[in-house]
Formats: sequence, structure tokens, C-alpha cells
Amino acid sequence: MMNKVSIYQKINEILVEEFEVDEEVISPEASLKESLDLDSLDYVDLVVIIESNFGVKLVEADFAGMVTFQDFYDVVERKIAAKN
Repeated sequence: MMNKVSIYQKINEILVEEFEVDEEVISPEASLKESLDLDSLDYVDLVVIIESNFGVKLVEADFAGMVTFQDFYDVVERKIAAKN
């Protein structure tokens, strides 16, 4: 089972590798939307990549209250915990 740190690191790796996000902009309190500058298609790709890497399903409602990277980490972490 993955711990918090490995989940965060894996998410950050995905963002840097797949979406060419500058590692410097990734921090727990940074705004996800502003930092990533993704369009709606990118978000679909992100969901698919997260699902294939972590084996969890993300739905639109998961993104509703998501503002920071920490919110994103927490959602993925909760999904993984619920699955196990």
C-alpha cells in the first residue's frame, strides 16, 4: 500500500512528465487550476492517468471543492484508502 509521501511524489511526477508542469509551481497550498493551466481535455487526461496509476476512479464531484494541490492529494489518497 502506498503512503502519503509516495502518493504525493507519484502525482507530482505525473504532472511534471505528462503535463510539463514546472516542479517549482507544485506545492500543497498552490492553486491547482492556476498552477497547472490545464484545459478541459487535459483534465480528462489527468483523470485517466491517475486512474491507471492508482487504480481509483475520479468523478466530476471529486473536483468540486478542489482548490489546491493538497486537495487533489487528499482526494486521491482517500480513494486509495477506500479501495484497500
